[in-house]
Amino acid sequence: MINIILDPIMIYGIGPVPEMGVEGAAYATVIGQVASAVLLFIFHVKLNKEFEHGIKYMKPDSKIIREIYAIGLPAIIAQALMSIMVYVMNLILKFSPSAQTAYGLFYKVQQFVLFLAFELRDAITPIIAYAYGMYSKKRILDGIKYGLLYTMILMIAGVAITEIFPNFFAALFNAGESRMYFIGAMRIISVSFIFAGINVAYQGIHQALDGGIESLVISLLRQFVIILPLAGIFSIFVRNGQAGISLIWWAFPITEFIACMVGYVFLKKIRKDKVDSLS
Repeated sequence: MINIILDPIMIYGIGPVPEMGVEGAAYATVIGQVASAVLLFIFHVKLNKEFEHGIKYMKPDSKIIREIYAIGLPAIIAQALMSIMVYVMNLILKFSPSAQTAYGLFYKVQQFVLFLAFELRDAITPIIAYAYGMYSKKRILDGIKYGLLYTMILMIAGVAITEIFPNFFAALFNAGESRMYFIGAMRIISVSFIFAGINVAYQGIHQALDGGIESLVISLLRQFVIILPLAGIFSIFVRNGQAGISLIWWAFPITEFIACMVGYVFLKKIRKDKVDSLS
């Protein structure tokens, strides 16, 4: 929320804040991350009464650290891929500054919608992991079933809002000369939200069931392996005048759909290997 609020203020210079452009977006991101880290630390110390917070409890345990990073490292790489994807997409769209701007603005809208899936994933993962730890097949399957169902409901709502009110978002982010590109991107890319939300949920489910590698593969497909080559190929047709800029936006729904199919295959395999044998 801090990032979203500060972005237009620091990018375009609203009120006493000077116009900083891309530099302003960077400041907004860093301030948002620092603020969330500080809040998390305060909430942990003040509200997590179940934990002791003394120095003596901070002694590193190599076994626990390895277990954490077996799941955490793929998640760290997946998070880094988001920045790489945005950077490369901006290089692909370099031939059209208006399209670049439109994608940058829409990325904020996209993240706002997908944050719903991210936060639900952060609820799905510990619930399923807890059920997995107690060897409860029913709880695991219920967690998967309702986690995916609730995610789909939220993503359908996200698609409806972005498809019905694109002009509102264009005005909110002051799209200016990039308005038509922005609205075009929103109408096409938002179709992918349902598949993207399911993919995010799949990642949480795999992490809960010791499937860190499967989670990483889904991230690689979504944010690197498929999306970037596909967008690059589509951009060639656009630059040659054989297609409109909207062709590049279609790379997103195509990518999310393919990754969703792969995630489904992974889910069937991990269920067969780790869940079906439980009581």
